[in-house]
Amino acid sequence: MHPVNLAQMPPFYHKYIEKVDAATLPEAFEKYKSQLLPFVSAIPEEKWEWRYAPGKWTIKESVQHMIDTERIFAYRALAFARRDPNPLPGFDENAYTPASRANRRSSASLVAELELVHQSTVALFESFDAEMLAASGVANGNSVYVEGIGFIIVGHGLHHLALFKERYLV
Repeated sequence: MHPVNLAQMPPFYHKYIEKVDAATLPEAFEKYKSQLLPFVSAIPEEKWEWRYAPGKWTIKESVQHMIDTERIFAYRALAFARRDPNPLPGFDENAYTPASRANRRSSASLVAELELVHQSTVALFESFDAEMLAASGVANGNSVYVEGIGFIIVGHGLHHLALFKERYLV
């Protein structure tokens, strides 16, 4: 079970955090790396631009969304760990997705970027000490703390892994 204090996290993040079955953040990052990245790498090429329903994202768009979200959340963690007192804005994933033009990219380039972004995120969190992991700030009008953000990142990836399995690759 995760060590995140859910009382310190907005309720809409709980569904992501609760997907993470790990006692520590390094363990959570390792599970992400060993479960999600190989799975995404093995998705058949013909599935990458398929939508399971009209108006839903393709796998390319979903992977780009995962990349964008991890970058944004890693920045939030960095800002709060460095004691930036400024509140950070939210982001609209439904605006980011079409603007990303992910369907113009190759699946290989998306997988490579996802892996690199995750390596960068892990390195960032490894640089944080206990005081930094406990630091908090305001993003999208809600107070969150750094270690909890790490679990959100992992849980968000696991959420999309489940969607790929349940809706895209059945």
